[in-house]
Amino acid sequence: MYPRKVWAVYFSGTGTTRKTVCRIAEAAAKKLQLPWEAVSFTLPAERENALRFTLDDLVIFGTPVYAGRVPNVLLPYLREKLEGGGALTVPVVLYGNRNYDDALIELRNLLQENHFACVAAAAFVGEHSFSYTLGAGRPDAEDVALMDGFGEAVARKVQNLPNVPEEPVAVRGEDPIRPYYKPRDRHGNFINILKVKPKTDPQRCNRCGVCAARCPMGAIDPTDPALVPGTCIKCGACVKGCPSGAKYYDDEGYLYHKTELEEMYTRRGQVEMFL
Repeated sequence: MYPRKVWAVYFSGTGTTRKTVCRIAEAAAKKLQLPWEAVSFTLPAERENALRFTLDDLVIFGTPVYAGRVPNVLLPYLREKLEGGGALTVPVVLYGNRNYDDALIELRNLLQENHFACVAAAAFVGEHSFSYTLGAGRPDAEDVALMDGFGEAVARKVQNLPNVPEEPVAVRGEDPIRPYYKPRDRHGNFINILKVKPKTDPQRCNRCGVCAARCPMGAIDPTDPALVPGTCIKCGACVKGCPSGAKYYDDEGYLYHKTELEEMYTRRGQVEMFL
């Protein structure tokens, strides 16, 4: 088979999923000598439009991992506004150094149900949205080299396919999909951070509006960034994207969970690729 265009499609609050998916797509396109294009569905306005592909497309499709799964806020969009049209696709998840659990198999299944043909898949590592030390600096140079190699391997596989495969690529994970990962304290009690929202330091905030513009949920009031009337998914876009460092979390449960993650998962999380 030989597609005519490569696409990098992604949801990326802090930019690590975007960097990963685009790098893989660029490497695959270069090997195939094809044009490539990036499409984001990160912002609310971007998720208003349907995405439709055809047999002429190779789609590198990426999401971050939230609590070991595809972010639940994306599920309506992925189920209702995405049509594969038989396109070859490569699901990619980006996890914050803990584990990707069932996120990759969940994304693969969702894409397959939407008439994509999943021919390869991968889980890469990025700096955790909660932390500056968990997976710090990743994806790094070693990760980028793996992205390039994976993109080239995908291209070679696509070139050698006689037709669209009926079965999706095998990946690690469980099906039925397990529940979302729940943070717990050392006594086993569930720490509920679902309703936690970021705070704003009035001494640092200059009301530039960057946080509101970058929020994937449109949750921050653009006229007063200290107000967060919408749903916060703890993606890190506002905290890590604030040019003056004015956004932060001070919830006790959130900080406890963050510290536990940093203490328990200091090892280098591994990239996993499936061809």
